Amino acid sequence: MTTPVALADIDNFHHEVDVLVVGYGCAGAAAAMEAARAGASVAVLERGSGPGGSSAQSGGELYLGGGTAVQKACGFEDDADNMYAYLSAALGPYVDAEKLRLYCDGSVAHFDWFRDCGVEFNESFYSSPTWMPFTLDGLMWLGENAWPYNEIARAVPRGHRPAAKGYAGHAMMDALTATCDEMGVQTHTDTRARALVVDGDRIVGVVARKFGETVNYRARSVVLTTGGFVDNEEMLEQHAPVLQGHGKVSDGFDDGSGIEMALAVGASTRRMGFVEAAYTATPAHAVRGMLVNALGARFINEDVYPGLYSHAALHQPGPCWVIMDEQGLEEVSDVDAWGVRPSHAAETLAELEVELGIPAGGLQDTVAAYNRGAEAGTDLFHKDPKWLRKLEGPWGAIDPRLGFFPEGAKTTGFSGFTLGGLSTDVDGRVRRVGGGLVPGLYAAGRASSGMHGEGYISGTSLGDGTFFGRRAGAHAATIS
Repeated sequence: MTTPVALADIDNFHHEVDVLVVGYGCAGAAAAMEAARAGASVAVLERGSGPGGSSAQSGGELYLGGGTAVQKACGFEDDADNMYAYLSAALGPYVDAEKLRLYCDGSVAHFDWFRDCGVEFNESFYSSPTWMPFTLDGLMWLGENAWPYNEIARAVPRGHRPAAKGYAGHAMMDALTATCDEMGVQTHTDTRARALVVDGDRIVGVVARKFGETVNYRARSVVLTTGGFVDNEEMLEQHAPVLQGHGKVSDGFDDGSGIEMALAVGASTRRMGFVEAAYTATPAHAVRGMLVNALGARFINEDVYPGLYSHAALHQPGPCWVIMDEQGLEEVSDVDAWGVRPSHAAETLAELEVELGIPAGGLQDTVAAYNRGAEAGTDLFHKDPKWLRKLEGPWGAIDPRLGFFPEGAKTTGFSGFTLGGLSTDVDGRVRRVGGGLVPGLYAAGRASSGMHGEGYISGTSLGDGTFFGRRAGAHAATIS
């Protein structure tokens, strides 16, 4: 049920608050916190049995810059204009320039906000290429030092990580929810919002279900932070079919329910076809070799942020392979290898082509061209010279379809999530189809279309969700 319910059709409300937040991931926590800070009474509905959502299961990277304390402690100088130049290219084309400008200008203050909430960042730097480090380092590269971005902006790392090894999203969420508790935010778990309550054209509450019972909520404003729609196959087929058949980056509840509730009251969406996909090709291997498609051809510089080569691989004839020689394989440390080993090996490239089903000569020609460039200190795709050297056999091929720490069945190798969602202004107010706003309705996080264009960089989901979640919560508290 997503059809809105008229206020006049509800006999009684079980709960009444000033601001009702739907969804308790990072965007919901930020919205609830700032609404409470502004003096509003706040409740958060969470369909799971506890807060966290996909945010808690994430890698925990926060894309922050402009001159944070961690950047300075690690010896890097940054500013908002430099950050904007990189992100406008890396998240593009078609970024939301107004949102991105605000985010970059407010990034240092946003970093301080996280620290004030109790999120700890160690002032140390992890320099190796990786999806995420299994260390306690607080800063990492996220593609800023790779072409073409190092020519567009001064290369400065901005991947800020909470002080936790590996998947660190839980550390961030623990701190945010603890702060919300301290501020008196009510948490209603195992409660699924099903429809918005309307009074004319204004949103005044939510009808929810809890253990089979209907629960009605009255509020001056509602903030939707329910996540994207990667778990909704019907919506994927309609808007983002490129992700169909691939894995999901979610907690299983990114079903687009918040988006559908808002659509039922006339809300508009933005760029619903934009997605991000992660290919399980380890960066430490890729930079020391090459990433090729099913024809044996390279298609990108392998030292870019791995989400970018993943997105490129998604649109290549597949499967794509990581090709390495013995020396490159031996250079990868155990901590950066993530348990990955070559799935195929051969003494010659001709033999490897047969093993991989690559047309005869395709891989041989690619390696020959790569080696000619390496000997001259140049690369067709502008890979950084520090990763260039002549590759020589014996040869190995890594199959990303086997995954990291391989122990299960072969998949497509891709897992993704959606970037499009409800169209909002910089204060999270939801726009209406045909113009204007839906009074009393806000959205943030992956339920909304944030600052992204077609591109994506790790940390810009958690960063965007919390930054604009804060703005949505603060503005929602002003509604009378």
